[in-house]
Amino acid sequence: MHPSSGRTTPTDTYGPEGPDMKIGIIGAGNIGGNLTRRLTAVGHEVSVANSRGPHTLTDLAAETGATPVAVEDAARDAEVVVITIPLKAIPDLPSGVLDGAAEDVAVLDTNNYYPRQRDGRIAGIEDEGITESRWTERQIGHPVIKAFNGTYAQDILDRPRPAGDPDRVALPVAGDDEAAKARIRALIDEIGFDTVDAGGIDDSWRQQPDTPVYGLRGGVDEVTKALSEASPERPAAFRG
Repeated sequence: MHPSSGRTTPTDTYGPEGPDMKIGIIGAGNIGGNLTRRLTAVGHEVSVANSRGPHTLTDLAAETGATPVAVEDAARDAEVVVITIPLKAIPDLPSGVLDGAAEDVAVLDTNNYYPRQRDGRIAGIEDEGITESRWTERQIGHPVIKAFNGTYAQDILDRPRPAGDPDRVALPVAGDDEAAKARIRALIDEIGFDTVDAGGIDDSWRQQPDTPVYGLRGGVDEVTKALSEASPERPAAFRG
């Protein structure tokens, strides 16, 4: 992708500032790393984990002030947990990975199903016709909120804008838990993006890969229109 030329100062807070939260991020790839950068920049206390261990995250920790931890500890006392690892790796997460999180923890799922490029065929998704986020919920035993799955990772750093800015990008956010969804939408607003309620997790096919909204750098009206134009038929390239 080609990042926007209008790079922002990393400490900019572009939505109403809420109370600082404890946030656990599982996955430190492109999306997880840049969410670590933005969320620490606006003042949240972030613990970050990956499959290779905390010793591999010292540079990210030094850059951001985040705390590198083992995956088993990422959710401890967290009010928000972000899961941003390859979909095929979800079943390999430690049993009880959310144990120790806040009672009302909001779990943010950024994942996509790429059966041909990465994940292989996942029978639960293919045979039952469920959304990837519904499948993820079953693996971790907790409801999720789906967002950032169609966002270019570099845009998390390059495209935040103040509320009301005509160039502010909107992100679709799907989920069944309205309180958790509101928390995630407020967090996204705080780091510089608008949001559009994309319905429940059973509706999250509207933002899966190869839908009109996937990768769209549009505002609220454009995102709303793109969601309405999606087809429930999973494209052949995204079937196992």
